[in-house]
Formats: sequence, C-alpha cells, structure tokens
Amino acid sequence: MKVIVMGCGRVGSQVSNVLARQGHDVTVIDHRDTDAASRLGPDFKGRLISGLGFDRNILIDAGVERADAFVAASSSDNANIVAARIAHNIFKVPRVVARLYDPRRAEIYQRLGLITISTTTWGAERIYELVTHSDLDVVHNFGRGEVSIVAVEVSYSLAGRTIRDLTVPGEFYVISVTRDDRAFLPLAGTEFHEGDTLHIAIQSSALPRLEEMLGLERRA
Repeated sequence: MKVIVMGCGRVGSQVSNVLARQGHDVTVIDHRDTDAASRLGPDFKGRLISGLGFDRNILIDAGVERADAFVAASSSDNANIVAARIAHNIFKVPRVVARLYDPRRAEIYQRLGLITISTTTWGAERIYELVTHSDLDVVHNFGRGEVSIVAVEVSYSLAGRTIRDLTVPGEFYVISVTRDDRAFLPLAGTEFHEGDTLHIAIQSSALPRLEEMLGLERRA
C-alpha cells in the first residue's frame, strides 16, 4: 500500500516507521528536513520530502495521485484539515485520516466524510476508563470510544464458566482467549480456566454491567 504521511512529529514519525516496517511504500512530507530525518531514524526505508503537505505540487511529487492512503499528522489542525480535504476531494485518495486536537472540529469534519482522530478526546476517555474501570484493561477503542476491547484475567471465581455465561448480545462478547501464551477463538461452550486472559469487545456504556458480572468493584 502506498501511504503519504504529512507531518513528522512524534505521531507522524511513529506511524511512518510502523507502516514502513510492515512493508508499505511510505512517503513523509515535512518542512523541517533535519528534524524529520532525525525523528525517522537511519533505518527508515521510506522517502522524505521537504515542503508543505497542502501544497499541490508537493503532493504530486509525493505521489498523491497513486496513493492508497493519506495521513495528516502535523501539529496544526488547520493544516491537517486543508491537506486532508485536498487529498480526499481533489485527488480522491481512498483513505484519508486527519489528526485533530480540537474535538469540536473532529465532529464537523467527520460529517464531511473525513476520518479524524482527536488525541484530546481519546486521551480524556482513556484517562476516565483507567480511573473508573481500573480492573479492566482497555486495550483499544473504536470510533470515538463507543466500542472498546478490554482484557480480563480469569480468576478462580470465573473458572469453569463458559463463553455463553459472559455474553450479552449487543453489549459485549468474548472474542479471544489466551491460555498458556497461545490465543484462540472460543466457542459458546468454551470453559474458562483460571489464569486465562479474555479479550472482550464491549459497548463502553456496558462497562459497569460487565464489572458487575465479573464481581469487580467500580470506583466512584
């Protein structure tokens, strides 16, 4: 997959390196040559272009007309939105993601068909979950936090019960069991063993109900 990443700060450089290590064709656009090269490191296998990510000539030089995805990850909300809209509306890049700090802007541009990541909103939700649901390890969020994946270690009180006992349709499902360092997809009748790690897909609004079923005490 050909991916263009605009911005080479902490987020942009990490995303670029992860994509490149996975074998994707990555081009990074940043106006700070030295800083960008330093953040990417000597092992970065992609391409680095100096310039502004909303400059059409720079985008064409980066190969936007052939790109499968565009990531706007600079430190400026305005720059990210302008670049994302150019990539999405003019060059018809199939998948465009914009990083935004202001969650109010994120909602507006999601309505326009842009995928946005608000680090402010995500961080606040993550802190809330860690404070109020500290016995549940939230390992991933989807959308704006409406759906989460949580990890739970099976205690002696849960051992012997089955997947069926810990399933509430529309609220949460056990999607994976890790036992003796090996993960597998469970069936409805799969029994829990003490020490198993369960990964559960859950509507975030159902976290209190899951805690109640697991016998966990929620912090007020």
